Amino acid sequence: MINPIKWKFTFVLLIIGLMVAVQYNTVKSPEVRDTRDIWAIRNELATEKKLHSELLSEIRELDNTIHTYESLEDKNTGKALTETVDKLYQQAGMTDISGPGMVIKVKPSKESIAYGIPITGISPELLTRFVNDLNRFKGNVLEVDGKRFTTLSSIRDINGITAVNGLNVSNPPFEMKIITPSFSDGEKLYNYLLASSIHDDFYLDNLILEIGKPKNNIKIRGWHEKFENRFLNELPKGE
Repeated sequence: MINPIKWKFTFVLLIIGLMVAVQYNTVKSPEVRDTRDIWAIRNELATEKKLHSELLSEIRELDNTIHTYESLEDKNTGKALTETVDKLYQQAGMTDISGPGMVIKVKPSKESIAYGIPITGISPELLTRFVNDLNRFKGNVLEVDGKRFTTLSSIRDINGITAVNGLNVSNPPFEMKIITPSFSDGEKLYNYLLASSIHDDFYLDNLILEIGKPKNNIKIRGWHEKFENRFLNELPKGE
């Protein structure tokens, strides 16, 4: 029979061992501290404030729409709904649009042509990086190789070929069109793209960006694919 004193002594040692192990693990793996400098934190704070401002603008716009509906008479409700639908079609990129902007040509680099390097299509990662760089400026409309790019668009690799909205992007050379809110915004975007480090990313893939100067009239086609409605149903009249 086990001596009760030895059993209690063993139990106490077991508890002490567990406590020492927990303490050692805590000391060995301290809580990760934020080691960013003040400027990195300020940049992140500025990004969050910008996002907060954009969300407030969207909420304000929706509140204005609700106020418009509430202040309208029954006979004008249909007109207001039609205007809202037209606005949503424009935001979704379903309509043709024209305005100030620029044309950007994606071409193989001169070195790749001189050395006979095979010309391959732009990678999804590189195209996504370009779109993210472009999104630093709000209110722009983009077309990639004749394909309208919106917030609903996707950039994917399909069988080794980059596709936008499920449609293959041509091998370079091809064009990208950008429409800006105003001509002055186009000039700012033009100067930014000229100095952007995105050129280095393209050059590493044996591609170059030829940034066209801003013009007053750039035309972009709408996305004519129809949306699939799976959830909304039209109610019979009178209900």
